[in-house]
Amino acid sequence: MPNLTITRRPAEQRLRSSEERPTELGARVKELRIARDWTLDEASQRIGLSRSALSKIERNEMSPTFHAMQKLAAGFSLDLLSFLASGESSPPAGRRSITRQDDGTRHETPNYGLRLLMEEVRNTAFMVVEVLVRARGLDQFPDWDRHDDEDFMYVLDGEITLYTEHYAPAVLKSGDAVYFDARLGHACISTSDGDARLLWVTAPLGGRFSRSDEGQGDATIPA
Repeated sequence: MPNLTITRRPAEQRLRSSEERPTELGARVKELRIARDWTLDEASQRIGLSRSALSKIERNEMSPTFHAMQKLAAGFSLDLLSFLASGESSPPAGRRSITRQDDGTRHETPNYGLRLLMEEVRNTAFMVVEVLVRARGLDQFPDWDRHDDEDFMYVLDGEITLYTEHYAPAVLKSGDAVYFDARLGHACISTSDGDARLLWVTAPLGGRFSRSDEGQGDATIPA
């Protein structure tokens, strides 16, 4: 768990505070595209997003959905953690990682606020993210998320409703946990007065989250 102090800001403030730098995802996307010598049109065809959407993402005029982030990572032949994380990875053996409460790269999507935990540890069997669930209704999800992983959620604060294909919606409160096959379409909304806060663990089916070389390697999470 993150380090606890006597005076502590609420999780929503920690994720939104202007004092804490979110990663400039637009600059990251543009850097990766230029490194591959792709035009916006070429990148659009390889990634599966429209030229207009890519241009707006690069200019930080649009926050990509989680599904769009998956497409971007796969299009650049990177696993999702390597695409989102900032900084260098840790050595491969004898590792330990501590994420303090004010640390961890932040990303905002239309429905979730994400904070990466243990982000310097790559080639792992799972990825851990603290998530603020901002969505309040299914109409905020034009496409449900699907990816070749196993997901585990633990509700830290608030209440959520988890929607998954083939199952009835599940209401989960603080202290509740759920596992599901993420190949099933899924969406999560907050049914609290404010944003709900989760610990979300994702593990690739039959693989590991590996740090790919820029422009090489297999994408762990396909579009």
